[in-house]
Amino acid sequence: MQESMQGIKRSYKCAELSSNNIGEKVTVMGWVQKRRNLGSLLFIDLRDVSGIVQIMFDETKSDSAVFEKANSIRSEFVIAVTGTVVKRSGAVNKDLKTGEIEIEAESLRILSASDTPPFPIEPGIDTKEEIRLKNRTLDLRRSDIRDNIIMRSKVTTLIRQFLSEEGFLDIETPMLTKSTPEGARDYLVPSRVHPGEFYALPQSPQLFKQMLMCAGFDRYMQIARCFRDEDLRADRQPEFTQVDLEMSFVEADDVMDVTERLIAKIFNDILGVKVELPLKRMTWREAMDRFGSDKPDIRFGMELKDVSDIVKDMDFVVFNGPANTKGQSVRAINATGFGDMPRKQIDALVDFAKGYEAKGLAYIQIQPSGDIKCSFSKFLSEDKLNELIAALDGKPGDLLLFAADRDKIVFNVLGALRLELADRAGLRKQDDYKFLWVTEFPQFEWSDEEERFIAMHHPFTMPFDEDVDNLLGDKANVRAKAYDIVLNGIELGGGSVRIHQSDVQEKMFNALGISTEEANEKFGFLLDAFKYGVPPHAGLAIGLDRLIMLMSGSESIRDVIAFPKVKDASCLLTDAPNVVDSKQLDDLHINIIKSEEE
Repeated sequence: MQESMQGIKRSYKCAELSSNNIGEKVTVMGWVQKRRNLGSLLFIDLRDVSGIVQIMFDETKSDSAVFEKANSIRSEFVIAVTGTVVKRSGAVNKDLKTGEIEIEAESLRILSASDTPPFPIEPGIDTKEEIRLKNRTLDLRRSDIRDNIIMRSKVTTLIRQFLSEEGFLDIETPMLTKSTPEGARDYLVPSRVHPGEFYALPQSPQLFKQMLMCAGFDRYMQIARCFRDEDLRADRQPEFTQVDLEMSFVEADDVMDVTERLIAKIFNDILGVKVELPLKRMTWREAMDRFGSDKPDIRFGMELKDVSDIVKDMDFVVFNGPANTKGQSVRAINATGFGDMPRKQIDALVDFAKGYEAKGLAYIQIQPSGDIKCSFSKFLSEDKLNELIAALDGKPGDLLLFAADRDKIVFNVLGALRLELADRAGLRKQDDYKFLWVTEFPQFEWSDEEERFIAMHHPFTMPFDEDVDNLLGDKANVRAKAYDIVLNGIELGGGSVRIHQSDVQEKMFNALGISTEEANEKFGFLLDAFKYGVPPHAGLAIGLDRLIMLMSGSESIRDVIAFPKVKDASCLLTDAPNVVDSKQLDDLHINIIKSEEE
């Protein structure tokens, strides 16, 4: 039986009711969470977007047809109930907002029946993610996922309100634009009316927001959808959302100030967490030297220590080679409390390090008893051993781990190791929020694949004034006016001061090997706009998905996106991407060529 709701109207959402409503006749509607039959008494937990309220059907008081209908109800049936709010006859449920009351039912309508769901509609279930995402509408009914989506909505509303009060204009930029391939691959959209030509979905609104500054809008914001056709990692999405900002007549400090106050507002109003301002700042160089990462987790120590000077004269080629070579080093971390780690587990750490291109991992183990085991003891005098232990503040119960190689590899290895060991030691608490700014990024980074320097951010990032002359010289030491905001070892967002001087922009293109012709072909519309007066401007983008993931304590960004995609960029719910019929392809002047393997 499935009935109409004609003639009745919901008076309250389930969790809006409280002891203040006792004695009031109400109508509620929602999904059946649970049904408990106690003979003459029947209890139903009714759920909607607000939460749960308990419904009581009393056989001695209810119409027999109503009671019989209630007895036929199963989980996920959609029902409407009219009754009187009363004080709970049983024990108070302190886990529910409505735990002090229940509704004594008088009438019942079954609005929609339900098949048995493929998994329980409960928080924290151990169901495979593939099954959950295939049945995402059911998954979204679970209170933990539902609350994430509600939090996301509240955060975006707050962001718009805050930035509006700060003078930002919410301006949409195009979703169909020109392909300017750099970084990740574009998602391309074929044009029906321009055969053989394509739009691109935006990787970011970068160029358009800079042109808005040229247009004189001064302060721009957008909750922007972005698309990148890149090789996906487990927690990346091909489409994602960022909080996009741009400001005119400002320097980096101005952008960072607005961002800090926005973050503090979000965490205070949504989580009740006070963020101390101003946020800590750390240069890129310091972050790499201390933590082996440009997005350091500063909730715990275990910092890197450069011991190259101590070991450079050792008769140990593994150490003295990197210690005496520019761009290479020997560094170590003190894994406090791991001094009793079994050899088998240490060997596993060595294998872990090799996964980051390291050739191996050396160690000094100071057991709780004070006994010392060292993987390179035959190359080590007692004085040198003591010097290394002292440099790393080693004590009984500590494990000292050493990496020697190119700086890039050493940073990657030890940066990853300190996170791995911190997780084992339970040092990364979800409710401990540690923010910082990482500043003064390199303007360029070396690409082993392309065998040349490429832009670390994008070609419109302003270098430090004193480093401009090095754009065409010592590229490795050019610093960018770029800044990232980091939370608990995750990059929340980043931005930069933009180049507004034509001569500097020309040098930057030359440094990247981009000719005038190529620059005009790719970015001509932006460069043309720059011909008519460009204000100094700067901006930033915050990853909204990452922000909500961290705020909600979720393990994956997929748990804070209503309809996410999986690792291969497919949607299990809709089975996208999928084939289209030949008529659609003909309209777009597209011919599918099958590979030889097919």
